[in-house]
Amino acid sequence: MKTKMKVKSAHMLRLPPGSLTAPPGAYMPKTIEVFRYTADSVEEKSLARVADLAACKDKPGVLWVNVDGVGDVEIVREIGNLFGLHPLALEDVLHVRQRPKVDDYGDHLYVVVRMLHFTDEVESEQVSMFLTRSAVITFQEHPGDSFDTVRQRLRKGTGLVQRHGADYLMYALMDAIIDDYYPFLEGIGEQVEALEDQVVARPSRTTLGRVHAVKRNLLDVRRAVWPLRDAVNSLLREDNALIAKATRLYLRDCYDHTVQVLDIVETYRESAGNLMDIYLSSASNRMNEVMKVLTIIATIFIPLTFLAGVYGMNFRYMPELGLSWTYPALWAVMVAIAVTMLVLFWRKGWIGRGRGE
Repeated sequence: MKTKMKVKSAHMLRLPPGSLTAPPGAYMPKTIEVFRYTADSVEEKSLARVADLAACKDKPGVLWVNVDGVGDVEIVREIGNLFGLHPLALEDVLHVRQRPKVDDYGDHLYVVVRMLHFTDEVESEQVSMFLTRSAVITFQEHPGDSFDTVRQRLRKGTGLVQRHGADYLMYALMDAIIDDYYPFLEGIGEQVEALEDQVVARPSRTTLGRVHAVKRNLLDVRRAVWPLRDAVNSLLREDNALIAKATRLYLRDCYDHTVQVLDIVETYRESAGNLMDIYLSSASNRMNEVMKVLTIIATIFIPLTFLAGVYGMNFRYMPELGLSWTYPALWAVMVAIAVTMLVLFWRKGWIGRGRGE
């Protein structure tokens, strides 16, 4: 299960700054994925120990180190010591409920991006990125990510990744995560369209629950993308020797994508809010139709009930009074009428309908 963005974990409270503690239930990394590339060559490895990473660090070119899982504190600490990463940044790697941000530590940058997954609800996974002059180190909570397109470009030698430095690699990874927001939002858009038809045609409590679920999912997406826009903007506007001028042009495109995603999210949130109004209006109209039918039935029986109440049906010549089966037959007729009316109301959806739709 991916981690949702909440308040600080209890296991991180009252600890000194820079303390490294694995989050409860965190995935234990099996290997360390390493890409070392230059303009002419690409080397890919899976290492079992951080000690084996030291030899790769000193070679020329750009180094990408990826770790799936933050359950092993020693791996995080050893990688931090090897690349000279700040202890506060390493603490944030293990505190997997960070909002997207950029922290400048002088000789390296720490960037947090949230990767979204969708099953029945939105699940958010923290991706921590460190940028140095010649390396990018990424930590993920679980295996499975949005980086396969970047890996394929490196393996095939296509694209611009090999022609640029580590800053472009960080941009490419961020852009891959942001690009994965679009199909995710497309799925939410299809849900909104389907709910529009349901709300108009057959509003029910189940439909209302689905509208609430869509609004909650959109709120989770907004929480992930809104601070990401500010983080990318800070990379654009703040001068940093680790980010080349040419890479800033690509980061500008990345910023535009975050703005587009936010526009889509706000549009869908407004549509979901309108669905609530449509549901209330449809439910009100439906109730008015029900009340109109019931009012007609009641109006028909009001004079009949009045006459029966005045005379009491105590006529001298009533042949049914002399028959032994009249009383149980009358009860049977009354029960049959009541059951028939209940079944009719249920089929029309006036009572007992809506939970299973």
